[in-house]
Amino acid sequence: MRDVIPPVPVATVAGMARDPGADLDLSTDVVTLTGDLIDRPSVSGTEGPLADAVERALRACGHLTVDRDGDAVVARTNAGRAERVVIAGHLDTVPEAGNLAARFEGERLYGLGACDMKGGLAVGLRLAATLTDPARDVTYVFYDNEEVAAELNGLGRLARTHPDWLAADFAVLMEPSNAGVEAGCQGTLRVEVTTQGKRAHSARSWKGENAIHAAGEILARLSAYTPRRPVIDGLEYREGLSAVGIRGGIAGNVIPDECVVTVNYRFAPDRSGAEALEHVREVLAGWEVVCTDLAPGALPGLSRPAAAAFLAVTGKPPAPKFGWTDVARFSELGVPAVNFGPGDPSLAHSRDEFVPVAEVRECEEKLRAWLTA
Repeated sequence: MRDVIPPVPVATVAGMARDPGADLDLSTDVVTLTGDLIDRPSVSGTEGPLADAVERALRACGHLTVDRDGDAVVARTNAGRAERVVIAGHLDTVPEAGNLAARFEGERLYGLGACDMKGGLAVGLRLAATLTDPARDVTYVFYDNEEVAAELNGLGRLARTHPDWLAADFAVLMEPSNAGVEAGCQGTLRVEVTTQGKRAHSARSWKGENAIHAAGEILARLSAYTPRRPVIDGLEYREGLSAVGIRGGIAGNVIPDECVVTVNYRFAPDRSGAEALEHVREVLAGWEVVCTDLAPGALPGLSRPAAAAFLAVTGKPPAPKFGWTDVARFSELGVPAVNFGPGDPSLAHSRDEFVPVAEVRECEEKLRAWLTA
């Protein structure tokens, strides 16, 4: 049954920062829990106290087996169901910008991490605590350091050290998606493309070879490039191959002998990272190409039974995820995944981020219906 709380008046109601390690009450309604979580500081690298509170609250639930690695907490049901699914969300936020405390304005809940992703975190915690006999076995993953460098990411650490903890048929990452399914994600890579020339005095430019001028051919090739729009599981992904930076030049009177163009390729998840890099090398054949960053995408896996059942419950058509998210880490483990959470992703990390109260409730209701059907 849907939780009912009195309507919040339009006037602003201010919250206050609280001890992130204080006990959590997971029996409260999901909106109140979201406000509680917003009021608990958990900037990346300081999630320990909140992870402690999450661990204590989940260990008090007799239907869950709870493990911890660093500041990542993993709780599992073990009812022997035919399918196992993962519900995952990160504990951390970006640094505050005078927006730590929760406050209501009408049907919006404002505060640091409200959108990304204390609302989704509250949904996951509520489900973990209250779904004692789900129709699918569930692994709940609450992890650290999502908002910082990839090598610190708690989900990535779990994938390396305890991949068995993440084994499942399907995964839902509670990233903000306007309470709709954004399936899989595209991969991303960056390369540096270098042109070589010959240095000379600009008063005698004919004695040199201008490396910056030579980069014009690279830019022309990129401008003429037609990106793919492959359809995967009924979703149309849109690739992009774009120059995102250029550097060169020595002095105002010197013909430069080197120029470097930085190129970003956003590629659909039907290509592996190696295939994507090879494609970029083919497009830019004739120049020195060095890869500086590569993160493969994630297949949506919407044909899986658990995914099909989930889509039926949401009642909304899925959309492709063009940006990169941690669903890719599940894909690398052979677990198809989608993004599904309350809040507009375009508001993430902004000073005025908020989450609609209705979307927090909707996400809890939809996931509860799916997990109990």
